[in-house]
Amino acid sequence: MNNVVHKLSQALSKDQVLSSEDIKDRFDHVWNTDKPLIAKAVVLAKSTEDVSKVLSICNAENQSVVMHGGLTNLVGSTRCQPDDIVLSLEKMNAILEVDTMSRAMTVEAGCILESIQQAASEKNMLFPLNFGAKGSAQIGGCVATNAGGLRVLRYGMTRNLILGMEAVLADGTILSSLKKIIKNNSGYDLKHLLIGSEGTLGIVTKLVLKLEEAPKSRNSAFVGFNDFNKLVSFLKYADKKLGGTLSAYELLWKDAYKALTSEPSQMKPPLPYDYKYYVLFESLGGNVEKDSQLFLEILESAIEEKIILDAVPAHSDSDLEWFWNIREDVGVINAVCTIDQHFDVSLPISKIDDYVDMVLEELEKIDGVDQCYAFGHVADGNIHFIVDKKDNSDNLRKAINDVIYAPLGEFNGSVSAEHGIGLDKKPYLDICRTPQEIATMRIIKKSLDPNGILNPGKILD
Repeated sequence: MNNVVHKLSQALSKDQVLSSEDIKDRFDHVWNTDKPLIAKAVVLAKSTEDVSKVLSICNAENQSVVMHGGLTNLVGSTRCQPDDIVLSLEKMNAILEVDTMSRAMTVEAGCILESIQQAASEKNMLFPLNFGAKGSAQIGGCVATNAGGLRVLRYGMTRNLILGMEAVLADGTILSSLKKIIKNNSGYDLKHLLIGSEGTLGIVTKLVLKLEEAPKSRNSAFVGFNDFNKLVSFLKYADKKLGGTLSAYELLWKDAYKALTSEPSQMKPPLPYDYKYYVLFESLGGNVEKDSQLFLEILESAIEEKIILDAVPAHSDSDLEWFWNIREDVGVINAVCTIDQHFDVSLPISKIDDYVDMVLEELEKIDGVDQCYAFGHVADGNIHFIVDKKDNSDNLRKAINDVIYAPLGEFNGSVSAEHGIGLDKKPYLDICRTPQEIATMRIIKKSLDPNGILNPGKILD
C-alpha cells in the first residue's frame, strides 16, 4: 500500500479511505459518469477533525489533494490526476442548527443546496441562493466558487450570504469562526479570502448561512422585446415600481428561448417566437393580493408606454414552475448539441448587447461551430453561452475561447462571473486581472499553502 494511503488508513477508519481499486464507480463530474475516477485514493471525511488529519498527513508528505463536492463545476476544478488524493465531504452533510431569531443556519459543507432551502422553508425562512444544479451542488462548493445564480440582483452572491465559517488550512490548522453576526470588524475577515478560492487556499468544513424571512408572494412573467435599450429601461422601471422586491431578471436570446421550449423539452413557449429577447422576471413580496395587483399594473403600464411589446404573467403555482423550468433546464440545450462548450462571463450591462452581437457574428465565421445559445442574469451583467460544435479538438476549442474571452478586456469585463477559473480558464486570467493582482494571488497561495498541495494547478500555475 502507498505510504500516504497507509498513513491515512491508520488515522481514519477503514471505510473512510477508498483505494484506487474501490473508486472505479466514482467520477470527477456529473457529466462524466461514464468515465471512472482515476486517483490514488478517495478519502471520505466525517468531521472537521478528519479533514485536519488528512491535510496534516498530506502536507507532510507533499501529497496533492483535490476537493470533490457535488461535481457540478464547469471549469475543471474537480479534475484530478492518478497521483492525487481526492477528499470528499459528502459524509459531512448535516444541518446543525436553524436559528430563526438570529436568522442563521449552521451546516456542514457537504449539505446539498436544495436540502438547505427546504430546511429554511420548513421554518418559514428563505435561503435565497438558487440555480439549476441545486439538487446536487454542495454548499461548500458554492462557497468555494462564490456561486451566483438567479437571485443575485436582490440578495447578492454567495459571499453576501455567509456569516461564519470553519475551515482547514493546508497544514491541518483549523480556523473556526462560526459566528451568527453580520457586523464583525475585528481585523481581517479571513472567510472572504477562502470564498471563491476554489479549494486552493483551504477546505471549508462548516458554515453559518444568512437567512431571510420567507416571502408571502411570488410573481413572475415572461416579457418580449426587440430593443435591448427597452429591455434595460424596463429593468429600471420595474425595479423602481416594485420598491425593492424585484428578485430576478433573466434574459434569453431568441435561439435559447426557442431551444428551451421546443422538443426534446417538455415546456411550451409562454410567448410566441416573435421577439429577439425574452425576459423572465420575478418579484418576492409580503402581501399576496397587493403584490399581484401591483405586478399586473406594472406590466399593463409598460405595454401602454411601449416599453415592452408583449407579456404573459404566471397565474398559478403551476405557471411559476413552468416558467422557471424553462430558464433552469439548460440541459435541454446540451441535449440538442453535438458537442457543447459552456461559457460564463460578465461585463457592464450597457455593453452586453454590442458584445453578444459581436460574439455571435464572429462565431458564425468559425468552421465547426453550428450554433450559439446566449442567456443570462442580465441585471448583474452575467451572460452565459452554450456553443454547439462539431468536434472537441483543441484548435476549435481555442478558436471559440478566443472569440468569447478576448474582447472582455476592452469591455472591462471578466472571463468568469460565477463559475470560477479552475483549469479551463487559467490561460485567460490575465484578460481580467492585472499582473500585480496575479502576483498578489501567488503570494497569498504560497503563504497559506507553501507546498502547493491544495487543488494544484487550479487558478494559478
